[in-house]
Amino acid sequence: MSEEPAAGLVRVRLDLAYDGAAFSGWAKQRTRRTVQGELESAIATVLRLPEPVELTVAGRTDAGVHARGQVAHVDLPAEAWAEESGRLRRRLAGRLPWDVRVWQVAEAPAGFDARFSAIWRRYAYRISDHPAGVDPLLRGHVLWHDRPLDVEAMNEAAQLLLGEHDFAAYCKKREGATTIRTLLDVHWERTADGLAVATVRADAFCHNMVRALVGAMILVGDGHRPVPFPGEVLAGRVRHSAVNVVRPHGLTLEEVGYPPPADLAARSRAARNLRTLPCTR
Repeated sequence: MSEEPAAGLVRVRLDLAYDGAAFSGWAKQRTRRTVQGELESAIATVLRLPEPVELTVAGRTDAGVHARGQVAHVDLPAEAWAEESGRLRRRLAGRLPWDVRVWQVAEAPAGFDARFSAIWRRYAYRISDHPAGVDPLLRGHVLWHDRPLDVEAMNEAAQLLLGEHDFAAYCKKREGATTIRTLLDVHWERTADGLAVATVRADAFCHNMVRALVGAMILVGDGHRPVPFPGEVLAGRVRHSAVNVVRPHGLTLEEVGYPPPADLAARSRAARNLRTLPCTR
């Protein structure tokens, strides 16, 4: 996708949410149901477009992962946008399945790219360590852990993960992709209903990163490993056999952050560069 839409097209930002339980992730697949596939089909149908559209998303969530604050963009024919912009959100609501909603549809500012203009993504992972299990009404969004979790110990461990690092030990490798990321915030808190909730915010995430980080911190929380363990795994830069990638249903993409409109294009260009750590530049 180019930084700017081609002649005759208008770049449109979509703010959306979905329950990931019945999706094989965000990215379109030929034989599986995906969020991207449902949205692209719905947009093309309601706008009566002769050619398929292609969405670019802020964060490509895995199968079973939910989103409350996902952001995407699509380049639409200017004529179709002018004719349907005022009612596109309502028409999509009537066409989309129950488990995906588009909350806002608007023309994007110049330089906007849903993926490359983003400066951070914020996820939440929700766990119940109640001995009786998870509230049945929350079971699709909360992981049950069968041992008590020490949130204070997990917060101590979380502080050792902050900053710019090579997160290879917590990522599923992809050919040609960097695993260097800047972790801006990691913290745990107890909610009023007793859940242990992790907030994880970074400039970007690699595949399985949040779920692997949570898996490592759970080992500290339930006493299986000491506080320094997640940081030691990070420093090792290789996957550790004790660290499980926790199940996807506890994870939700909560919010995506963008810079002021004047900085969107510059951020988009900078984010396309392959990252290295300072000592290797």
